[in-house]
Amino acid sequence: MPFFSFYKTALVATTLLVIAFASLKAVERPIAKDLELPPGAKNTQPGDKQPPTPSESAKLFSPPEGFEVSLFAGEPHVRQPISFCFDARGRLWVAECYSYRHWKPEGNDRILILEDVDGDGQFDKRTVFWDKGNYISGIQVGFGGVWVCSAPHLLFIPDTNGDDKPDGPPEALLDGWSTEGIHNVLNGLTWGPDGWLYGLNGITAPSKVGKPGTPEKDRVDIECGIWRIHPHRRDFEIVAHGTTNPWGLDFDLHGQAFFTNCVIGHLWHLIPGGRYQRMFGEDLNPYSYQLLGACSDHFHWTGSDWTKSRGGTEHDALGGGHAHCGAMIYYGDNWPDRFRGSIYTCNVHGARINNDTLHRKGSGFVGRHAADLFATSDAWFRGVELMYGPDGGVYVTDWCDLGECHDTDGIHLTSGRIFKLTYGKPKPVIGLDLKRESDVELVERLQHKNQWFVRTAQRLLQERSIERQIDARSVVRLRSQLNAKDNSAASRLRALWTLHATGNLQADRLTALLDDADANLRQWSIRLLREDRRVLVGLTERFSEMAREDREPAVRLELASLLQDLPVKRRWNIAEALASHESDSNDASLPLMIWYGIEPAIGADPLRGVQFLTKCKISLLRRHAARRLAEAK
Repeated sequence: MPFFSFYKTALVATTLLVIAFASLKAVERPIAKDLELPPGAKNTQPGDKQPPTPSESAKLFSPPEGFEVSLFAGEPHVRQPISFCFDARGRLWVAECYSYRHWKPEGNDRILILEDVDGDGQFDKRTVFWDKGNYISGIQVGFGGVWVCSAPHLLFIPDTNGDDKPDGPPEALLDGWSTEGIHNVLNGLTWGPDGWLYGLNGITAPSKVGKPGTPEKDRVDIECGIWRIHPHRRDFEIVAHGTTNPWGLDFDLHGQAFFTNCVIGHLWHLIPGGRYQRMFGEDLNPYSYQLLGACSDHFHWTGSDWTKSRGGTEHDALGGGHAHCGAMIYYGDNWPDRFRGSIYTCNVHGARINNDTLHRKGSGFVGRHAADLFATSDAWFRGVELMYGPDGGVYVTDWCDLGECHDTDGIHLTSGRIFKLTYGKPKPVIGLDLKRESDVELVERLQHKNQWFVRTAQRLLQERSIERQIDARSVVRLRSQLNAKDNSAASRLRALWTLHATGNLQADRLTALLDDADANLRQWSIRLLREDRRVLVGLTERFSEMAREDREPAVRLELASLLQDLPVKRRWNIAEALASHESDSNDASLPLMIWYGIEPAIGADPLRGVQFLTKCKISLLRRHAARRLAEAK
């Protein structure tokens, strides 16, 4: 090669390297500054205690055969990841909590957006959406903004144009949430199939919740339990009371909800109106008498003193310990089908993911212990939340610290990881944005095997329905999907929920579904009818007939749950019909749910209560009714 040609080539190559290096530094410089800890945030963990690096930690997992654990993001790019969710582009919105364990009026908690631009399974774009949070404990996106648990508030941060910048200051949708709970605070924001946003609250954070300015007497009491808020109407209500520190909620293909909890049982079937066993204290209703238990048939610890079930080998075979965070029923399309439909939760002290299989039993379910997954030898691993994304892979947040219930020895603010659990290598997901798809295309997404697409498509259709009527062709397709009796119950339910959420399901169609051959459709028609109390009252005789004649215990459970939404005087006939099924005497949920619904009526009308007692064929109900009559004033 002539000298001048070589020189020219070398000069060009050198110039390109300099330009590339300069460009890289130009990108790195603002990011590096942004990665500094917020003002006032500092580690209190002893300096001689340091976690393995994020990449080292990923290698300490022992995944099942065929699975891989990879690092999606780690410090310094993400720290203290307490909650996360996905947007319509498959990006992760991550809440960083720097204010744990001591609540203050102001803070520097952050919300990040992490994006895998090139689809290699690791983030390569990071945006700070908001950095003025305080005690953030939950996050969800949708309906033109970001929903944030930030005691004493449930906040909404608008971003209507989707430029990843707040349109203005946060709006306090609700206040009155306790700031005393430390790690028992409001959390777990999850979109339900019915179009409501669900959340949880712990036992050491008793709260009086309402819209800002609501008088004390008009606020809603919640100590521990499940709540929900409608994203458009902003209606707020308690779904169920009890447990200890629920932290994780998910729904199965038929819309049945399950949540995880600590200490007194880890897996619970969510029944609207349920009143569940508590770690301590009394139920808000002194006449409940008896409370619902967990639906699991096992503990993940020996059942001895729960304060001693933190680590060690004693509890290893049982699942690793009493504390659980996160709930995911896997319906992605990456893991093998044998893992679908099971519920997974992070065992905080057991350094693993527990797996329970769900089985129908009577009116409800039983959860049975299956093999634990993704155990790690990393003593710093503190799994908090897990969910599957658009590629079917599962993302797990690691708080990365030492000690109980995150940490009592000190706080290690500079660490945090998000791992990705895939069967084989992560699949590339590039250029995804469901918001760009038409209404018809979103309806087609409802048939996707990966429920991430199904749930995201339904939410987007619901969002659009607030501004306009969705495409008429979409409505026709949804109605056809609902009416096709040869479709699976899951497929028909997806159409039902979407029609309901978008305002395209009339009460007469719901009423007609009370006669459907599929029990799942009958059950959900009852539940959705409950949202219009005027329609509900007019159907009490129909419900009484169903209570007598429906052979499916799950439908009778829905009717028992329904009682609490009716005026007290309208409950008798339904309750008496339900109480005529002697075969339900040993059911884990039905007798108590009937009791929670009829108890106020017995207290208000003891004479009619005596008549109920003489007709009742369920022994538990007879005992409780007799006791309530004896205590009647």
